[in-house]
Amino acid sequence: MEFLTEYGLFLAKMITFVVAAVIIVSLIVSATHKERGEDEDDGELHIRKLNEKYSNLRETIQARLMSEQERKTWNKAKKKKDKAEKKSAKAKKSDAKDPAESPKRIYVLDFDGDIKASDTDPLRRAISAVLSVAEPGKDEVIIRLESGGGLVHSYGLASAQLDRIRSKGIHLTACVDKVAASGGYMMACVADRIIASPFAVLGSIGVVAQLPNFHRLLKKNNVDFEVLTAGEHKRTMTIFGENTDKGRQKFLEDLDDTHGLFKDYVSERRPELDIAAVANGDIWFGRRALDVKLIDEIKTSDEFLIEACDRGDVISVSFKRKRTLPEKLGLATSTALEHTVWKVLSAFRNQKIQ
Repeated sequence: MEFLTEYGLFLAKMITFVVAAVIIVSLIVSATHKERGEDEDDGELHIRKLNEKYSNLRETIQARLMSEQERKTWNKAKKKKDKAEKKSAKAKKSDAKDPAESPKRIYVLDFDGDIKASDTDPLRRAISAVLSVAEPGKDEVIIRLESGGGLVHSYGLASAQLDRIRSKGIHLTACVDKVAASGGYMMACVADRIIASPFAVLGSIGVVAQLPNFHRLLKKNNVDFEVLTAGEHKRTMTIFGENTDKGRQKFLEDLDDTHGLFKDYVSERRPELDIAAVANGDIWFGRRALDVKLIDEIKTSDEFLIEACDRGDVISVSFKRKRTLPEKLGLATSTALEHTVWKVLSAFRNQKIQ
């Protein structure tokens, strides 16, 4: 027991030392990175042809279901077919003079939204890249969208990025597998067509604001808090000061105005909607959302993409920013801690209590 105690103390000291060292290095590197400033090109585009991905999945399972002799024969025929297709594609490319003869391209973008719509910057860069090569009236864009909404101005900008695609005359489809609510639906409604899985959450066309108020607590402890403003409506609600009925009324008017803008935005892009019936802040699951015309079709994104592979080249485009050292260290630490916690919880769950 004495040995275990000493070993535990030593281990605790080592962990403390390592954590402290990581924090110090992270702060130094972070400060250096801020001095250099954010590089506009500090990242790269990732491009992947999804036709090959789905084709490989199909061929893999086909090969596993064959006998060894059948597999050999199949592999031989496949190599011969691939060689002929490459030769044919090369010949067509060299002979093609009319851009219309080039294959149809379907570009796939992804957006995974948090409350600040932090994915907007990578999205705008990916959109800029796609718009530089996409052919209006021929090519398409698909966005796989997941978001429960967040800040009005953040999702307003994210939606405006998608509006760039439609304004160029390029067909846009939004695929929702889990949720596109509030700001997420603001983005989805930009699309020419919305496709959602059977139990995806959609709607929540409303505006909400909430904040705590500590005025009574401060007053009870004889603490004064003053807010000095120039302009009648510069600060209508406050966390620490005393809120007035006049201030609340102005705040509610601002919320109603924002809600009105939200409804107008959705109505302009989906005129078939009965906006009065759906813009009450409620949500609908996939099939119910189809009934009220919040979406156009029930289907998962995988199903839709596999079908799209028959129409042309399906290409995933994403912009990945290079992670700084503090971010890499933080991610590694977070992953290690999460792994440890899950192992401990699993161990407790698997124990039999006597």
